[in-house]
Amino acid sequence: MVKSMRIFLLEDDMALQKGIALKLTKEGHQVVCADTVASARREIQKQFDMVILDINLPDGSGIDICEDLRKQPVVPHILILTSNDAETDMVTGYEMGADDYMTKPFSLSVLISKVNAVQRRIEQSAPQSNNLLFDSTKQTVEIRGQVISLTRNEWRLFHALWQNVGQTLTKEQLLESLWDIDGDFVDENTLAVNIRRLREKIEENPSTPVIIENVRGIGYKLNKPE
Repeated sequence: MVKSMRIFLLEDDMALQKGIALKLTKEGHQVVCADTVASARREIQKQFDMVILDINLPDGSGIDICEDLRKQPVVPHILILTSNDAETDMVTGYEMGADDYMTKPFSLSVLISKVNAVQRRIEQSAPQSNNLLFDSTKQTVEIRGQVISLTRNEWRLFHALWQNVGQTLTKEQLLESLWDIDGDFVDENTLAVNIRRLREKIEENPSTPVIIENVRGIGYKLNKPE
């Protein structure tokens, strides 16, 4: 199972927000939190594997964020949290694009079980190749039968490319994948260095890469080896 996901949490009850974030962090996930719709709109420009949204907020509804997320090219798994248990509220959440729903109060253990289910689906839907295998649990890549260990930044970068195999990711999107919860600064030079190191590990000829392709003026994409 994937050991780490990037999870966004929108919750204005600060005690509940801290409790959920602490539990998810202990499970090994990277968690970004917000307590208003306005701050959430800024954060969701980043790439997340899962988004947990409260509905009732001081400046609007988590449903608004749900709608925004559904317009993005890559849509994360969306879980709605609410104090409302009316059937109409549940239906509205699903119609607006939510994947799952939890009514407060709820057990953190049940929430974690839902997160685990999302992890399994992500892993099962990950692209497969006979020549290139990605083990997100061990943070390794197997290429041409050889297992290669990755550094933390190399793993984050490769994970982003692997989830979007065949698609071009902009430099900005890839820099977001290198975003560090400890606040470590990342820039385009950091990205270029990590791309070069990845190529040295997985390309047969790093000077003429065919797996991690440079898309001039835009970014990079991961190609399946033939």
